[in-house]
This record gives sequence, structure tokens and C-alpha cells, in this order.
Amino acid sequence: MRPSPAWRQRVLRRLHDGGGSEQGARAQERRAGMFRKEKSILLKDSSLALYNNLSVLPLPTKQLTYFASVHGSTVNMVSASADGLSFSHRQLQAKEGSLGVSSSIITQASWCVLPSRVLLVLTSEKGIQMYESDGSIMVYWHSLDGMEALPGQAMFARGIAATGQRFVCVGTSSGAVLVFNIPSKGANITLSEVLEEHRAAITDIGAELCEQPPEGIADLVTADDSGVLCVWRSGEEFKWIAKIPATGCTCSSVKLWNGVVAAGYGDGQIRLYEATSGTLRAEIAAHARWICALDLAPLSGKLLSGAEDSFVQVWGLGRNLDTGDIEVEHCHTECVADTQICGACFCNPEGSAFAVTGYELSEILRYTQV
Repeated sequence: MRPSPAWRQRVLRRLHDGGGSEQGARAQERRAGMFRKEKSILLKDSSLALYNNLSVLPLPTKQLTYFASVHGSTVNMVSASADGLSFSHRQLQAKEGSLGVSSSIITQASWCVLPSRVLLVLTSEKGIQMYESDGSIMVYWHSLDGMEALPGQAMFARGIAATGQRFVCVGTSSGAVLVFNIPSKGANITLSEVLEEHRAAITDIGAELCEQPPEGIADLVTADDSGVLCVWRSGEEFKWIAKIPATGCTCSSVKLWNGVVAAGYGDGQIRLYEATSGTLRAEIAAHARWICALDLAPLSGKLLSGAEDSFVQVWGLGRNLDTGDIEVEHCHTECVADTQICGACFCNPEGSAFAVTGYELSEILRYTQV
């Protein structure tokens, strides 16, 4: 699908130079259409209208890719072969507590990749569950009982990210971010710290994995319902680096790449900030409605956005070597007709393939670079 003339006029507003050039707009158009649709993956149940309701785990050594989306108290899990011809389905019915006697509504499911292990982490109204990567064994359960909810709001957990060498961070509806210390194996997982800068429910957490970030360098960003972002440096004690103020609407999805915070908002805007200072560098008029999912391909700097307007966009991020400015290029537009997008993820670190799911859509749509 080629961008319309109106799209060209609003695709990007640069803050450092006042706007993109006509030559840049033409270059963006030439790069549109670089992905083609592949065979979709059918799900046992449809996906719910939750933020970031899709997680993808590529396993190149096994020639497999895992996909997961949430429906009520169930996680739809699918493993797909590299050739896209073979699929294996599994439904994970999350159980709460060590006895596993009850279930509740799941708010998010996401794979957390650490250097020593991979965990499937689920958040819900009652607590946090951590499973081995294939969902076969629950290794840890953390109850939210005893935590204070905000006035008039039920308690739940939401927002998941792995950071540093051994930490998994999970947000809560009270605004607290729980930091779990993950051993290289076994179930001796401990709650090591609670980050309490937010005053509204956490919506999403983004992280950039690195062995040991230098002093002052951020590798974690947290977002909340009010639109506030907090930037952190992980370690034995997490250090708060910057707070990015609210812009008047919810920040529903946030990612971190190469010192750049990419945040998607309810007004359809994507805003790019310097992680260390919180300075706004660029603003993209990306969608006509609420953005529900962002993803970043770490090896290429491609940014993927999906929204309630049925559109999925691919952007290219980079830095000008001379000025240090953040540069953005529109690469591709895909319309999933009559579908409220609720999940969008790249399928590999290069960003040469991505997957999408939507509210009440009983399939995962896949696209591959031509």
C-alpha cells in the first residue's frame, strides 16, 4: 500500500530542522511496499484488546519462532518452523499461586531474554507468573496481595522487560515497578527492589540489554497511564536518570534503542527522546487513533507501530553522524482492514519480518521483507 499525498505531508515533523524535505518524502515513498504478506497463523482463541498483546521469541538454532497472545485467562502459544509450513499450538491456562487452584484475567504475556536463560512472564489481576520458555513449568509466582491499589482502581500487574544481566522488571497498577533477580537456573527468584517514581498505573516497560551500562547511560524506561516516562540505569541498585513529563494522554508502549526512547501515545503520536536527558528530539504523526504496540529491531533500528486505526507502520531510526540528531524515515505501511491492532512485533533482530494481531482476530498475520 502506497502512502497517500496527505500522508506524505504529515508523516514526520522534525523538531531540530522544522520538517522533512520533499526529497525525503519521495525517498520514503520509494521504500514503501518493502514487506509482503505470508501465510498467517491460526489461533485457538482470538486476541483481546490489550496493549502490546503479542510477544515473539525467535529461536534460530532450533529453526523455530514462538508467538504468544492473550485471551482472557489463557495464553495462545504457537511455534512455527522457519519455512512457515509447520505449526504447533498450545494454550497455557495460567494458574495463580503455588497450588495452582484458580485463574484470573491475564493482562500481558512476554518472553524475557537474559544472557543465561529465557523466561515466559505473565501478568494478571492477582500476580506475576514466570515459566520456562516453552510454558511447560512454572518456576515462580508473585502475589499482589498486600500491595495498595490506587483509589478506585483494582490491583493488577502490566509491563514486562528483561534488563541487565539478570533482572526482570514488572509494572503494577499502583505505579510501582518490581525488580526480580533471576538466577541462571532454578526457581530461586527473588524480589530485589521496588522502583516508585510513578503515580499512575504502569502501561509498558522498555529495555536495552547490555552487560554493564556506563555511568549515566540508561538501559530501562518505564511508562504509565498519565503519559509520564521514567528512565533508569540498571545494576545492583537501579538509578533514576530522567523523568519525561506527560503530554496529555496515555503512553501505551515504549521502547529503548541506542540511547533513544521511542514512545507511542493515545493521540497517535510517536515521540522520540534522548534517554539520558529526556529531551524531545522528534515527533511523528504516525496514526489517526490510539497506538497500542511498538517494537524495535536492535540490529537495524527499525521501529514498528500498530494502532486502532488498522494501520501498521515501519520506520527507520538513525543518528546523523555530524550533528547527532535523531533521523526518521518512513519505510512501509500495511493496512489490516477492519481490525483494531493490539499487538505488533518484529520476528528477528534485523527487523526483516514482523507479525501483527488484533482485537477479536483469531490469527497472527505475518509479513516478510521482499
